[in-house]
Amino acid sequence: MIEDGKIFIGVSRKPDDSINGPEYLDLKFGNRHGLVTGATGTGKTVTLQVLAEGFAKAGVPVFCADIKGDLSGIAARGEPKDFITKRCEQIGFDDFAFDQFPVIFWDLFGEKGHRVRTTIAEMGPLLLARLMDASEPQEGVINIAFKIADKAGLPLLDLKDFAALLNYMGENASELSSQFGLISKASVGSIQRALLVLEQQGAEHFFGEPALKISDIMRTDNRGYGQISVLAADKLMMNPRLYATFLLWLLSELFEELPEIGDPEKPRLVFFFDEAHLLFNDAPKVLTERVEQVVRLIRSKGVGVYFVTQNPLDVPETVLAQLGNRVQHALRAYSPREQKAVKTAADTFRPNPDFDCATVITTLGTGEALVSTLEDKGAPSIVERTLVRPPSGRVGPLTDAERQQVMDKSPVLGVYDEDVDRESAFEILAARAKSAADANAAKEAPQPTEASTTGGWTLPGFGGDDKDDQPAKGRGRAAGYQRETVVEAAMKSVARTVATQVGRALVRGILGSLKR
Repeated sequence: MIEDGKIFIGVSRKPDDSINGPEYLDLKFGNRHGLVTGATGTGKTVTLQVLAEGFAKAGVPVFCADIKGDLSGIAARGEPKDFITKRCEQIGFDDFAFDQFPVIFWDLFGEKGHRVRTTIAEMGPLLLARLMDASEPQEGVINIAFKIADKAGLPLLDLKDFAALLNYMGENASELSSQFGLISKASVGSIQRALLVLEQQGAEHFFGEPALKISDIMRTDNRGYGQISVLAADKLMMNPRLYATFLLWLLSELFEELPEIGDPEKPRLVFFFDEAHLLFNDAPKVLTERVEQVVRLIRSKGVGVYFVTQNPLDVPETVLAQLGNRVQHALRAYSPREQKAVKTAADTFRPNPDFDCATVITTLGTGEALVSTLEDKGAPSIVERTLVRPPSGRVGPLTDAERQQVMDKSPVLGVYDEDVDRESAFEILAARAKSAADANAAKEAPQPTEASTTGGWTLPGFGGDDKDDQPAKGRGRAAGYQRETVVEAAMKSVARTVATQVGRALVRGILGSLKR
């Protein structure tokens, strides 16, 4: 029943419930993407585990999110259970054997897996704007901030770097607007407030170094099994926008870093996007277009993307059209929207003359699905009513002790677990501001009557050195007048940032003591 070059999904049945034949997903079409849908409790997670195990056993690395913690059991050998024995008997699966798979646990918060991070610069303005739910004017200011950072040589690594740069922009909005376009102080203030919300939601854990290397989620073990990267997402789902933005960033990184390889015999990586509707909820058109572009083009880089969601209507039609491998579990049809979802799901399959898809979708049992995969020259197979095979790994979560044992043997142990805070925009702005403040203090001492060099400076790439800053001959200033330099403004900005952070910490401490 198990064939080389194919993943065994289950066994299809005829209308009289007799066995029809095995259903496979051909590995050479594994990078043509897929969709797993169905109502809660119909077996989507088990199907995801079956597919992930199949790809891993074929030597294909897998990345998937663990929304409820149930998927963590894939790291442990399966255990005999009544429903597993019954299902094997139903489908005549005599070759079934329990197995365990190589797993790397990841967690944005570093609690249930290795820390996974990226930098503000790598996230880019489009995804950062999406994460902050920025308006169009605010998105424009974010784009300008990235341009200023590039021109001035200011690395944007974490939230405090971006906050310091925004402070600088707000204090010098008039000067910068003449070079980059209108920078509204109101928009800057809104972005700063959004940054505070992100910090409270835990996004500061996501931004920083060391940043995740794509090569670390594309490993194989000494048996030739692909490593399964499992992202702990139970806590992350408390902030669904961060969850969706992180996974879209990861897809974008894969798209940008991996070379073109055409259609390989098996994928280089398979990516499962659970709760996929979160990616598209209230997404602006430009972001949806970006997802469509990545899904369409990443296939030629050997990456398969599988969306897992409750309703096929959660995925835009332009993306849905790219998904060739389909597994449809039961749907309910109580409301008009649910009835529309059933019809949509049924219409996407290649019809089977033996039954009506729309009727069957509402009557499927747990662990049963309509399956259609690509075959021959990439054409979809006739849809079949299929009993999904049981997974070889454990069905259910690991204990905390078992999870820790897996992490202690991880190939990336110690690589991402400690923060690295190197010099970046925040430190550079603070150092330059201090230098300028010292120079200005020296200026206040009695000066020779002859012209002297000023203590002002400008950010690199914005023109002017000390020589250029000297007042032109015959163009004196009125007595008592002194122009505030860019450095002085930056110094004030950084000082305000530090003061705000210290003040916030003191208030939290006082409130905490009052609660006690």
